[in-house]
Amino acid sequence: MTECRLILAGAAIDAGARIGAVRDAHLALLRPMAEAGDLLLGLPLLDASGYRGSLMLVSAAALDRYLAAEPFRREGIWAWQEVHPFRIAPLPYRPLPSAGETPAGHTHVVSVAWDGTDEGAPARRLAVRERHLARVEPAARQGVLALGGAILDGPGGGMRGSVAVTAHPTVEAAQAWWAEDPYVTGGVWRDVTWYATRFAPLPYRPLPGTA
Repeated sequence: MTECRLILAGAAIDAGARIGAVRDAHLALLRPMAEAGDLLLGLPLLDASGYRGSLMLVSAAALDRYLAAEPFRREGIWAWQEVHPFRIAPLPYRPLPSAGETPAGHTHVVSVAWDGTDEGAPARRLAVRERHLARVEPAARQGVLALGGAILDGPGGGMRGSVAVTAHPTVEAAQAWWAEDPYVTGGVWRDVTWYATRFAPLPYRPLPGTA
């Protein structure tokens, strides 16, 4: 797996009214970062009411520089942000969108899933991990899984959760698909938050394992 930094950011109450004035500056920052390989992925977190926050994967080396420059952070579009070490699973992903227009509607769903905090949580994950990987490998190859990986408890540390981005048009469709995954049936994921999303085409470098 390739380790990077996961940024989860929550929207300010008035973000929807102000984000349009800041979006171009946000994208202007992201484009050269994606081209340089410092931005691995950037997505809006959406629901029926609109923008709820952002999910960003950036290289560890670029983290401080990115946060200092991010217009969403500087202009208060983000009310808060938290940073976690993250490892991308090296699966045969299809290339991320790099050209064309940003879709008007939702095209994917983000799941942010936290494992249990009890003593048995690491063992539950380990017990079903190979079956989970066997299920998501063909999903990545087919384009259902756009990205997946593990939230870590520290740099180079143990797994405490997961983030996955799947090509489902609704949260309900994503929930139905994940309901059959060993991380769900095996009780690994205990607290999952779901968001709709869409990709802004950026000059991303291939993800680890990209077919």
